[in-house]
Amino acid sequence: MAAALGLTAVSVASGAVGDTPGPDRSAPSLAPDVPVERLAAGDLARGIDTLHRHLKAQPRDATAWATLGAAYVEQARTSGDPTRYPQADKAFARSLELRPARENDAALAGRAALAAARHDFGGALREVDRALRVNPYSERALCSRVDALVELGRYDEALRAVELADRRRPGIPVFTRYAYVLELHGDVKGARLLLLRALDSAFSPADTAYVATSLGQLAWSQGDSRQALRHFATALRADPEYVPALEGRGHAHAALGETKRAVSDLEAAVRSYPLPGRLAALAELYEADGQPGRAEEQYALIRTWNRLARANGVATDLESALVEADHGDPAEALKSARAEWARRQSVHTADALAWALHANGKDREALTYAEKATAGSPGYRNASFLFHRGMIERALGDDKAAHRDLRAALALNPGFSLSGAREAASALASSSSPAPRPSSPSPSSSKGDS
Repeated sequence: MAAALGLTAVSVASGAVGDTPGPDRSAPSLAPDVPVERLAAGDLARGIDTLHRHLKAQPRDATAWATLGAAYVEQARTSGDPTRYPQADKAFARSLELRPARENDAALAGRAALAAARHDFGGALREVDRALRVNPYSERALCSRVDALVELGRYDEALRAVELADRRRPGIPVFTRYAYVLELHGDVKGARLLLLRALDSAFSPADTAYVATSLGQLAWSQGDSRQALRHFATALRADPEYVPALEGRGHAHAALGETKRAVSDLEAAVRSYPLPGRLAALAELYEADGQPGRAEEQYALIRTWNRLARANGVATDLESALVEADHGDPAEALKSARAEWARRQSVHTADALAWALHANGKDREALTYAEKATAGSPGYRNASFLFHRGMIERALGDDKAAHRDLRAALALNPGFSLSGAREAASALASSSSPAPRPSSPSPSSSKGDS
C-alpha cells in the first residue's frame, strides 16, 4: 500500500506522431502543438523540468502553463499517480488567467484531456467543444472527443468523430483510436489493417512501441497469443522500458500457460506503475499459483489506489465494481456499478453492472445488462463479457444459452483469464453437452516456465 501511496511521477510513452528526442537530448522542448504522448518517459520528465525552469523565468507564458498541464495529465495517466491531476488543473487555470479562453485552445483541450482522465466524460466533451471552436484542427481536442464518446458508449458518434479527426489531423494518435473504434464495432480485421499501416508509418521508438503494443493487445484479445508475443517483442525492441508491452507480454505468457514468465513480466510492470488492471492480473496469477496471500496484497493495493484516485478527483466506480464483485464486498460492487452506469452507458459498464448483480444473486436483472454488453450493436466481442453472460445464464438454469456463450468465450480467447477459463471449462464439463477445454496448457504443466 505504501508503494501505491508513494507513486513516482515518471511516465511511459503512449505513442503519437513525430520523432522522439534522442538520448543525447538532456531537456527536450515541449510545445502545445506537439503531443506530450510522443515523448518517452525520461524525455517527458526532463521536458517538465525544463518547463519549470522556463516558467520560473517567464511566469506569464500562457502557452507554457498549458503545456505543463498536459504533461502532468500524461504523467498521471501512464504512471498511475493521480496526485498530478490537481497540479494539471492549476496549470490550466493559470494559463487561462493569462490568456482568455477564446484564444487559448491549448488550455481548453488540456482541460478536456484532464476531465477524461478523471472519468468525467461529459465534462470532457464540453471542454472539447470549446477548444474546437477556437481551433478546429487541435489534435488533442479531436482525440479527446473520440475518447469521451467511446467511454460514454456513444459508438456511432465516436466513429463519425474519428473520421473527422482523420480528415483534419491524420497521424498515429488518430489511427490508433480509429482502430479501437473499429474493434468496438466488430471490425477486427479493419482494426488490424489500420494498425499495421500505422506501424509502417512509425518512425520514432515511442511510436513503434505504442502501435506494436496495440497490435499485440488486439491479437491477444482474439486468442492468438503467439502472434501477440511477436508484436510485444517488436515494441520492447523499440523501447525496452515500455511498460504496456511488458504487461501485454505477461498476459500472453499466461494465456500460453507460461505462468512463471507471466508473473515475472507483471511483477516488473507493477513495480514500475501499479495500476489497478495490472495489480488484478498479477493477483489472479498468484491465485492460480497457489499464493492467496500475495494475491490479497494486490487487491488491497487496488483499494488503496482507488481511495487515492478518488481523493484527487477520479471516478473509480468501474474499477471498484469489478474488483469487489469477485474479491470483496458484493454490495459495494453493486453500488459502484450502478453509480457508473448512471454516468455512462458503455459496453464495459454494462458488463460490470451485470457481473455485480450476479454477485448479489440478482441474475434476472443481470442478464439484461449482460445482453447489452454482448449485443450485436455495436458488435464488440470480448471473451470476459461472454463468460459473464454464460455464468449468469447458467445461474438462471438456461443451460443451452450458457453452453453457447461459455463455448464462445473460450473459442474467442481461451486465455482471457486463468480463473475464468477454468471456471468456464468446469461449467461446460458439468453440463450434458460436450465440453471443450481451453486450448492453452494449464499453468502447472507448462514447459514455458523453465
